[in-house]
Amino acid sequence: MALLIQNGEIVTASGRQFADILCEGETIQAIGKTLPVPVGTEVLDATGCLVFPGFIDPHVHVHLPFMGTSAKDTHATASKAAVLGGTTTYIEMCCPSREEDPATAFHLWKKKAAEGSVCDYSFHLGVTRLQDGDADALRRLVHEEGVASFKVFLAYKGAFGINDEELYQTLKLARELGVIVTAHCENADLIAERQAELIKQGKLGPEWHEPSRPIEVEVEGCHHLMTFAKLTGAHVYVVHTSCGEALNVITDARAHGVQAWVETVIPYLTLDSSFAEKPNFEGAKYVMSPPIRDRHQQEALWQGLRSGTISTVATDHAPFDFATQKHMGHPDPAQCLKADFQPNGEAGNFSLIPNGIPSIEERIKLLYTDGVLLGKISLETFIAVASTNAAKLFGLYPKKGEIAVGSDADIVVFDPKPTSTISAKTHHMATDYSAFEGRRVSGQIRDVAVRGRFVVRSGALVVGEGGGRYLARPCTH
Repeated sequence: MALLIQNGEIVTASGRQFADILCEGETIQAIGKTLPVPVGTEVLDATGCLVFPGFIDPHVHVHLPFMGTSAKDTHATASKAAVLGGTTTYIEMCCPSREEDPATAFHLWKKKAAEGSVCDYSFHLGVTRLQDGDADALRRLVHEEGVASFKVFLAYKGAFGINDEELYQTLKLARELGVIVTAHCENADLIAERQAELIKQGKLGPEWHEPSRPIEVEVEGCHHLMTFAKLTGAHVYVVHTSCGEALNVITDARAHGVQAWVETVIPYLTLDSSFAEKPNFEGAKYVMSPPIRDRHQQEALWQGLRSGTISTVATDHAPFDFATQKHMGHPDPAQCLKADFQPNGEAGNFSLIPNGIPSIEERIKLLYTDGVLLGKISLETFIAVASTNAAKLFGLYPKKGEIAVGSDADIVVFDPKPTSTISAKTHHMATDYSAFEGRRVSGQIRDVAVRGRFVVRSGALVVGEGGGRYLARPCTH
């Protein structure tokens, strides 16, 4: 059945216009005013609404065995939360351990996504080792499965982290294949030493997570990656950049010829380090890495978005329950929810708190409310950093991230008038808490189509599980 979206204002990264959109099958067939309406066409009235291309989250974790537990979401829950938040495509981090074969891990991650995702999906393939035969396995996945991006960790030593020899060889391989390498930039050895020092001093609570991996640690990791990228010629993308100092290192490297792009994530733009200092272990809800920084860092990130120095706003969605998982780092897990508890034991510490914040559902409304409505970014920049730039960087454009003839009919009808309050009681992620509890946000994700199929109507989910498609991508770097 054809679909006609009428009377809305179309907003893309390149401009705004009042026009109608005719979709047939899975693609956009025409854009204009007073379009002819084929017999049997479904007509959707978007009067008073903004019409956006479907949003793309380029950094999510759904299936994630990590720090002695596993993330709470499945693709069924994560994708439903995603589309209710306007995200029609996400790129998941496939993160095998150092003991896992990369091809086996990739096919496991792909199978889990196929079992329930209602939105489209792809993967950054984690390179967590480079042993005999691994490079050939990676080449096959690139050529046969359309894997166009790798992920490396300069952190989590002994789990996901790679050594310098592996980093160098991975970047050389990526350059050979035209693959872009996404990178978590910290310094694993510095983190380990600082964690040990703080724990020995009895500094165990979540408020010590940030001092254990301060800005200098992130800056050193960025500089390290830039050096390797320059020597290999690889194209790199720094994920979850948290501070202006790290951004400056990357910007300087780009001025010297390094092909590097920058991502930040919605928690860094809307939360600050004081949240991790909340009493009674509440701060554990806000533990992620790199840590959430001091509030003054937010302006450097917003300025980076305005200037184009930062290309994307992702989530780094990593959902862990507060009561049953975050408490793994509590000195006395049985007491962690008691309001009068004062940590004084040695059973747990901040380094054992599973890292991550659930946020896939809230990204767009938070970015619109704190960014567009407060005048920090324009509507066009909003679309660029939340959709179009990711599509261009990761081999999805112009099928994704655009409203144009021939593009996929991934469309979000956004009503800017309503307001709502974020709460774990009403969100659709599988976690027992929201990092944005009580936050007032503006706008409603009213209607969402994925390849011409409505998945959200009038703010409600209208599909069951499945229907999303794996996106093989060309190597464009």
